[in-house]
Amino acid sequence: MVRRSKNGVNPMVSHWSYEIDKDQLAWLAIDHPDSGTNTLSQAVVTELGVQIHEIAATSPRGLIIYSKKKNGFIAGADIKEFTTLKNADEALNLIRNGQKILSQIENLPFPTLALIHGFCMGGGLELALSCRYRVIVKGAKLGLPEIKLGIHPGFGGTVRSVRLIGPSAALPMILRGNPVQSAQALKIGLADRMVNDLEQGRNEARLLLLETPPVHRPGYGASLLNLPLLRPWVARRLREKIKKHARPDFYPAPYAVISLWERFGSTATPAHYEAEAHSIANLMDSATARNLVRVFLLQDKLKALGKRSDLEVRHVHVIGAGVMGGDIAAWCALRGCRVSLEDREARFVEPALARARKLFERQLQDPRQVAEATARLQMDIGGRSIAEADVVIEAIFENLEAKKKLYTAIEGRLKPLAVLATNTSSIRLEKLSADLENPGRLVGIHFFNPVAKMPLVEIVHSPGTDSAVTARALSFVRHIDRLPVPVRSTPGFLVNRVLMPYLLEAVLASMEGVPFEAIDQAALDFGMPMGPVELADTVGLDVALSVAGIFSEELGKPVPELLQTKVKAGQLGKKTGQGFYRYRDGKANKDPSRARLGNTDLMDRLLLPLLNEVIACRREQVVADDDLIDAGVIFGTGFAPFRGGPLRYIRETGAPSIYDRLRHFEDRLGERFKPDSGWTDLLPPSTR
Repeated sequence: MVRRSKNGVNPMVSHWSYEIDKDQLAWLAIDHPDSGTNTLSQAVVTELGVQIHEIAATSPRGLIIYSKKKNGFIAGADIKEFTTLKNADEALNLIRNGQKILSQIENLPFPTLALIHGFCMGGGLELALSCRYRVIVKGAKLGLPEIKLGIHPGFGGTVRSVRLIGPSAALPMILRGNPVQSAQALKIGLADRMVNDLEQGRNEARLLLLETPPVHRPGYGASLLNLPLLRPWVARRLREKIKKHARPDFYPAPYAVISLWERFGSTATPAHYEAEAHSIANLMDSATARNLVRVFLLQDKLKALGKRSDLEVRHVHVIGAGVMGGDIAAWCALRGCRVSLEDREARFVEPALARARKLFERQLQDPRQVAEATARLQMDIGGRSIAEADVVIEAIFENLEAKKKLYTAIEGRLKPLAVLATNTSSIRLEKLSADLENPGRLVGIHFFNPVAKMPLVEIVHSPGTDSAVTARALSFVRHIDRLPVPVRSTPGFLVNRVLMPYLLEAVLASMEGVPFEAIDQAALDFGMPMGPVELADTVGLDVALSVAGIFSEELGKPVPELLQTKVKAGQLGKKTGQGFYRYRDGKANKDPSRARLGNTDLMDRLLLPLLNEVIACRREQVVADDDLIDAGVIFGTGFAPFRGGPLRYIRETGAPSIYDRLRHFEDRLGERFKPDSGWTDLLPPSTR
């Protein structure tokens, strides 16, 4: 190849370089010098414009854009830059600049191609869409996930995706925000060719640009949906479907996408691009987008807490094949670990193995991968695998003495650096480790139910926990692609500590005659993904009662009689088909007519105890800082993500206002609403 890049004399271009080969094809590479992952910051986009101008001046036969990073093409925009935008006008300038440069690529007088491996997300895919062709390496993932940040594609993605693959494929990809796998990308026309590796991809890219076959266009059936007479009908159906999961006042971005398509269809006019730019700029200036960007950055903060290099995870041993233990074992096997699952008899393990098989089939779909995951999970009645395990997780029933007896029996069989962990949901670590020869080696690794859906895992440590053990526990959680949050060993830790007053208040309200449906609806109206009654059924009423018992003993919180009655009757929630609700095929049987029978104070009544407990956790420093509190409560309880976390919500609503509401409910309903002393840190001096 003959090098033509001007990077050596142009200090303004540090992320891109290009070469011209013997066939007069230009190869433009992105390689972020200060990061292991390519992102499209404002500087990177501006540099791209400079390089495109230089390449165009050489009049090559074609242009191939690719990444020098091993992990993928481009991960999308630099999300941190979103937090620096002061208003919609600044956002609009950023978007219009990106649109202009991608339009320059699209309008080049020679064919263009994106060679994609690994991930190609957000702005990265929008860049690829501006090219005439796309060649992908098998295993690549392509997506437009902006909707999860409260915005939508803005560099022409809402325009070009519909034009390329039709609304029936493009709109779901944008509205759901989930990536498509390489095979599916090829099938729907998002990619023109799929190859096995990058070297083959280079050859295929060269052939495509030299042959210049016709570009992909959606079929006749897909194109029909773009007809002006059909678009309003389809748009109405889409809005109805979206409303079941996302209210327009909470999450406006999906509705903005639908409106853009309803108005413009597959046209690629200047007016369409301008409307896209104004739409996303307004969304970027919204509270929803600011808070969802915050949630994204909080997720990154949790990911950074665990260094994978602190622990090599080859074998995980789980003791206890109940719902939690079995599902923890299944998840570890799904994520590539060799796993042994122990219980007293085979009949206790077999249901867990059957559930695991269903998880593998649902998540993997490929029969070969399902078989491999199934083979990684083995029954171990005698616990023979303990001696070779890198991580041993105890997940038996919540009984202090039973757990302590188990640890004493297995401590001497563990490898010196093996992680010994408990999945306890509420028992303090100091009590559990009391009889160990080395109490500092026990750590809490607390998963939440359902394991496959709940991303957060609490790493529980006490003053006596060895810091190296905590670090290895954090590393393990990152190895299995979960989000770790370190928490102090206190009653209920963080998530259950915050969640329990909320759930118990829901039970107390129901005992006063408020319908379960109305209680849940009040929480949904706040933005929670699930109401507290259904959530208690999902967690398991036996688990809720166990945690409530700890709260009653250590914090003086009342345990509602109805909860005790349900557990005594064996009505434990979703897992038994009967809790507060009856369940059929995993769905709660609710009466919609009862959903609006609650009073206007019901939302406050439910949420104020949760917020009060958040302040108590902050005062006691259950976690290290405010960000970790918000992250833990969002990812551990599902706290309305668009509100940015409970502490963000308190500050945006006004701490004095919430404090006054607590005092009002304390006067009306009693001591359990008494504001925690930690509120004084958030109140103006004049109101303390």
